[in-house]
Amino acid sequence: MEFLAKKLMIDPAPQRGGVWLRGELEIRRMRKDDFLLTRLGEALWRSLVLGLLLIAGCYRGDKPKFTEEELAQMPFAQREGLPKCSGGFVLAVGDKTITADEVIESPIITPDGAIVPLIEYFRPIAIAQKNDFEQFREQARGELEQILAAKVSDILLYSQAQKDAGERLDEALEKAAEAEVRKFTASFKDDYARVEKALKEMGMDRRSFKERQKKIILSQEYIRQQLPENKPITYSELLDCYNKMKEEFFVRPAALKFRLIDIDVAKLEVAEANGNRQKQARELASELLGRIQAGEDFSKLAEERSGVSFIGFSNPIQPANLQKPYDILAAEAERIEPGQITRPIETGEHIFIMKLEEKRPRSFKPLKEVQEEVEAKIMLDRHKQAIDEFTAKLMQQAALGKKGEFIDFCLEKIYRMSNR
Repeated sequence: MEFLAKKLMIDPAPQRGGVWLRGELEIRRMRKDDFLLTRLGEALWRSLVLGLLLIAGCYRGDKPKFTEEELAQMPFAQREGLPKCSGGFVLAVGDKTITADEVIESPIITPDGAIVPLIEYFRPIAIAQKNDFEQFREQARGELEQILAAKVSDILLYSQAQKDAGERLDEALEKAAEAEVRKFTASFKDDYARVEKALKEMGMDRRSFKERQKKIILSQEYIRQQLPENKPITYSELLDCYNKMKEEFFVRPAALKFRLIDIDVAKLEVAEANGNRQKQARELASELLGRIQAGEDFSKLAEERSGVSFIGFSNPIQPANLQKPYDILAAEAERIEPGQITRPIETGEHIFIMKLEEKRPRSFKPLKEVQEEVEAKIMLDRHKQAIDEFTAKLMQQAALGKKGEFIDFCLEKIYRMSNR
């Protein structure tokens, strides 16, 4: 589906980790010092907690507020699988995080189809605005917000899909993901060097690509289950959609088919050295027109004189495709009907005589001819709307907090890195 296809090249969802968080989505500024706690043993951690309680005045003289048994039962913040310390903001989405570096290095598809890291896409803009960060931020912020929204919705969608599926799909998911890896490899004709290069450009290796495919497959299946049942398409829906699509998809362009005698004045042989070529060309055109009207063959008449050529089309041609000096023929064709012959048409160094054989006005393919395509578009629009609504609900579950501050941090980092 379009929704998922657009996200295929976006960086995989971040690994599980982060500090102890409140709420679905918030931002924490992470410093290297924060992670020293992860190196403390549980005994040292408990001692530190107890020491802090003493300092805060929570110690009641004869005994601590919490017994050792109570302390032993207290949950501790997650210390495994934390994101790599970056010294900057991270955006926390549930129990997962997005770092600024992940956003900056995310592979994206450029308008010309190339896959590049986000920073390379924004680098020319940042360099062009080297002395004006505010201008750069204004230009780049909208796109960065869209990319971040896609990453956040990816995480939320996959988390919901994973929660719904549990472990029952593990084996099937593994096989399906492996099939996608084989398909990807086969697209490079099993040239593993090219495969590795392509994966590197996408910011992945084989393992992360396979994991990404698992997430996509599971998310697709979950979305499929959320889609509404297909209700019948009414004729008014069909007609409305057809009218919206026809200008882009169902046009039958105007077309002409004709035979033509082309008198090239510059190449015409003249009886006298100082003879008037234009006058002689007009006289010849008048003579040829009379013979054509009398039933003589176009192509044979053209063979009799130098400077005179015959042009015939086996297939209709679009008037818009006629190049100079032949473009004048489109307007002349509007004045006559198939089977008729024009008067001599003068244009610069050429005089034309045209016999129109076929004229087809601009039109549209009828609805009955394209009904399946229109129905497919209606179903696609219904599914897209359902997916957008579902994704919006997931996004609403996240308290966005300082998301704007995180985006500004990413933009500042891109700007600095690009102008070093």
